[in-house]
Amino acid sequence: MTRTYVVTGSASGIGKATAELLTSQGHRVIGVDIRDADVVADLTTEAGRTGMVDRVRELTDSRIDAIVANAGLATPTPATVGVNYFGMVATLERLRPLLEGSPAPRAVGVASMATLMPVDEELVEAQLDGDEAKALARAEVLAADDEKGQLIYASTKVAFARWLRRSAPTDAWAGKGIPLNAVAPGVILTPMVAPLLEGEGAREGLEQMVPMPLNGFAEPIVVARLMAWLTSEENTHLCGQVVFVDGGSDVVIRGDRVW
Repeated sequence: MTRTYVVTGSASGIGKATAELLTSQGHRVIGVDIRDADVVADLTTEAGRTGMVDRVRELTDSRIDAIVANAGLATPTPATVGVNYFGMVATLERLRPLLEGSPAPRAVGVASMATLMPVDEELVEAQLDGDEAKALARAEVLAADDEKGQLIYASTKVAFARWLRRSAPTDAWAGKGIPLNAVAPGVILTPMVAPLLEGEGAREGLEQMVPMPLNGFAEPIVVARLMAWLTSEENTHLCGQVVFVDGGSDVVIRGDRVW
């Protein structure tokens, strides 16, 4: 059966691979990005988020089957907070009503293996409190410090993972029959990651930071396949799971202590 998907960050990387995979399976995909998309929107801004939802409503007659909230940044800047947390949560929450007419509504977002890394708890809590102004201000402070700026990305992903775990079993999601989950990629060979691989020894350094014993760094299609399944009719009972697709980083770094 043909389903209608909204995929944010569809112009490149994991989002592009996911959109192409779903299209190849015969589904309709509404792509959202800051360029080269069905819906052009800047999800770091409130205007962009509102405009995105309005345009998706127009294109789909207010009915979709799945949301793939993928758009994100990995820069040590406040914009990363705007899109990775507030943009992602807004995408999921504001498009959720459009899922209610679907016989098999699904939603997935993108966390990261970076959730295993150090974070700034003040920034994490500001995001979870929904205080965007405070979160952006804290990110400005962190960004001014070369070392602390690196905490921004992980902090956005940890905040999103916590939001997901808190939200998935509620009446708004599970109560409506909507599986809400996330993927946590390791190092994926996308344009966003490319700068991290530049320079002598860069790749080796990243391999040490993000050990991926199973097949090493991955292509975007690896994550796309997982997100396609998580938003398929086959997925009926995964609820609030952050599924690591990281070649083994999680098990190497955390071992069995979570059990």
